Amino acid sequence: MITVTESAANKVKQLLEAEGATDLALRVAVRPGGCSGFSYEMFFDGDVAADDETVTFGEIRVIVDPASSQLLVGASLDYQDGLQDAGFKINNPNATRSCGCGNSFS
Repeated sequence: MITVTESAANKVKQLLEAEGATDLALRVAVRPGGCSGFSYEMFFDGDVAADDETVTFGEIRVIVDPASSQLLVGASLDYQDGLQDAGFKINNPNATRSCGCGNSFS
């Protein structure tokens, strides 16, 4: 299961509050596609399936489907706010290679 850094959890909380949707969770998923084989997908979701894994980090919930969870073991979600490399980034030790944009891996 993926972990979430404090800075990422704070940013997700800010985004949920700005949308007025604090009852939603952050869904992190891995989908086939992208230039390296798999790509990450993140969105706010209110539908939690019975087999989804749910973890709470601070005041936010993160949900991951079973297939994605296998590919995200040991991964972490971070958020950087700066002039370079700003935004969310997933650090995944299971990725053997990734593309230049950092959005897909194999």
